[in-house]
Amino acid sequence: MSTSKRLIVCGGNGFLGSRICKAAVNRGWDVTSISRSGEPQWQHVSSSSTPPSWAHSVSWERADIFRPAQYISLLQGADYVIHSMGILLEADYKGVLSGKQSPIAGLQKAFSAAKGQSPNPLERKSGNEPSPPSSGSQLTYEMMNRDSAILLAKEAEKAKIGTFGYISAAGGAPVLPSRYITTKREAEQVIADEFPQMRSIFFRPPFMYDSSRPFTVPMAAMTAAGAMFNGLTGGVLNSFLGAAGAKPLKADLVADAVVEALQDAEVSGPIEVPQMEELASKSWRRTMV
Repeated sequence: MSTSKRLIVCGGNGFLGSRICKAAVNRGWDVTSISRSGEPQWQHVSSSSTPPSWAHSVSWERADIFRPAQYISLLQGADYVIHSMGILLEADYKGVLSGKQSPIAGLQKAFSAAKGQSPNPLERKSGNEPSPPSSGSQLTYEMMNRDSAILLAKEAEKAKIGTFGYISAAGGAPVLPSRYITTKREAEQVIADEFPQMRSIFFRPPFMYDSSRPFTVPMAAMTAAGAMFNGLTGGVLNSFLGAAGAKPLKADLVADAVVEALQDAEVSGPIEVPQMEELASKSWRRTMV
């Protein structure tokens, strides 16, 4: 039986985060999820609106990632902390759907070259922490993909957490602004450089799919075709396709790989798709013993 560990998943109520919680619970770990809304809306992350049995073993806590005072006590005594938060587009899609914002204005916001709401942490002076977003403000790549991760890593280091995991991405995509991936790479660099006392792991998953989200299955098929074509051409389209040129993975497989990597003290740094598959296979073999 595995030694019980304590895991904190920031963003544990999301598509991947909830599956990381599940994988850790299946190992007998003590799992706490931190998010602004607490427990997931299960119909959005699974095939049912009813909480699965494993969910009752997770402590679903509410806290704002930009307000450490709300969650620093939860970090105490944890073995691992995972940042599983981020956004794909900055557009206020809810505003567009409700008619409060025109589709053109929404796309202009999504692909704007700069938002001006958050300084680059690579240039931020020591002690100048990210400011919490004001109520109703639009979240940006800089805030969610980069600054929230750096802030959490700092709090994890202060709490003497041994291992910090960050859910990054295999790459961008032709349909996404370049800042989507550049902010993730900036977060990786800052965390690795500024918090060397922690073992940092940067997971770079490709497009993830699951039957509970039916629309992801055909998208995964198209992505797989793109990955196959990219492979046959020697990867010449890597820079253009980004994650769309990488083999898609089932979300549960990525979650298993994340938990396996956390437990393996030899794993650190960027984790690409092939290594995720190896880690997931190792996790599967562990359950067969």
